[in-house]
Amino acid sequence: MKFSKYYIFIIGLALTFSITSCNEDRFLDKEPIGKLSSETYLETDEEVKTVIVGIYNSMQNNFSSGAWASVYFIKNLPADDCLAGSSPGDQTGYQNIDDFAIQTTNAKIEAIWTNFYKAISSANTIINLVEPNTDAKQEMIAEAKALRAYQYLELVTMFGGVPLMTVNPVSSADYHLPRASVVDVYAQIEKDLSEAIPDLPMKSEYSATDRYRMSKGAAQAYYGKALLYQKKYADAATQLAAVISRGEYDLEPNFADVWTKETEFGQESLFEISYTAQEGYDWGNFPWGGGNENNIEVQLQGPRGNLFNLSGSSLDIVNGWGFNMPSAKIGQAFIDAGDTERGNATVISAADFEATGGVIEDENAHDYEGFMRLKYVTRASETSTNGVAELNYTTNWRLLRYADVLLMAAEAYHFSDQDGLALVEINKVRDRASLADIEASDDVFQAIVTERQLELAFEGSRYWDLVRWDLAVQELGSLGYSANKHELFPIPQNEIIANNSISETDQNPGY
Repeated sequence: MKFSKYYIFIIGLALTFSITSCNEDRFLDKEPIGKLSSETYLETDEEVKTVIVGIYNSMQNNFSSGAWASVYFIKNLPADDCLAGSSPGDQTGYQNIDDFAIQTTNAKIEAIWTNFYKAISSANTIINLVEPNTDAKQEMIAEAKALRAYQYLELVTMFGGVPLMTVNPVSSADYHLPRASVVDVYAQIEKDLSEAIPDLPMKSEYSATDRYRMSKGAAQAYYGKALLYQKKYADAATQLAAVISRGEYDLEPNFADVWTKETEFGQESLFEISYTAQEGYDWGNFPWGGGNENNIEVQLQGPRGNLFNLSGSSLDIVNGWGFNMPSAKIGQAFIDAGDTERGNATVISAADFEATGGVIEDENAHDYEGFMRLKYVTRASETSTNGVAELNYTTNWRLLRYADVLLMAAEAYHFSDQDGLALVEINKVRDRASLADIEASDDVFQAIVTERQLELAFEGSRYWDLVRWDLAVQELGSLGYSANKHELFPIPQNEIIANNSISETDQNPGY
């Protein structure tokens, strides 16, 4: 009998759950509870919270793993704003995603698939086994539903229809699930979020140590995003408008501050993945197989030393390992738009880099197209002296921020024939960038396309925006994108081998 890989985490989850140590200002500071009997497990609020923390740990690992499989990279690399970087033979799984040479055996894609289902199985444990007999448990059941919806929203966006596991298996007959339809996956996402939102706390109602957790506003924004991606524009506008009108979030005054340590969980942040340097990793104790508490992917994508010589530069930047290089196209897009404020905080041209005292060592380096990335760059102030600096970055990934909410609302308004309201939201984002307002006489849809390209560069939105707008062939065709294939990633081959309910004929088109 075949056993699907995403089920290997489930047996015993209702009885045991261990977590790695967590920073007290980011995650629950609690020792692993070890194995508990079925009579006592998940009875207290603290026991339930331990499993909740485990979901976030799975998500943390899925975005920054010593095993080099990051949702952040995988969502960004197919787009036209970045390239894999480093050298052609370094991390071939990433290089192949970047070059549209994606195979069903890509280990990076398989790893994130597995981690998504690990988080889902933990969420199922709470949803199905916890009695809502306290206010805290009721809130955490809602939180688990919202977190399960988030995992499925990522999965359906990247893979299309996927196995829909809402109850963890209890017998061998439960281990194998077919691919659900895209419609059914979205229906589950909507169900989970609509049930979760009324019981979730506001962001401001969480304590300082719980700021990483899913809030009412974040869940409602993801609900709006799920509706938008289904082209349910009027409904999406309603959900996103509720987030905006609540007044809980705002744009950071300075665009360049959005990714700094000082603005983590700040007014623009709805949801982010948090990291810590408390482990003080060095070259001997870093968990290269995964499970690290730091954001190693920041080091992975810092400017490579054999290309960018920073020794004489006035920039507050240190070298990294050279992945996620900016494309010439995104650099030129900022120039063409006259978008100096956001451009200067996102990329720096070779000429401007050299003006700081830096030196370009190899103009023919792999995937170098004349720019260095500044958004999510390696800064000495973002790592720790507790251990080796390269291995202790604490930069949080901002998964959802208010500017994105405003631009999604603008899109939803535009496609529901409310351009007046669309202009209000899009111009809030442009005002922060010191750009002139878009007028009713302008091409509003094109303005939305451009704003999302510039505002959200290197944040994992560009590729999926182009796909859902049917602009991918136009913008990515010259890079190797093929219609009727690259709209989705392949279902991992090991999943097809392991799962009796999925066959080769169920694979996504073109693979």
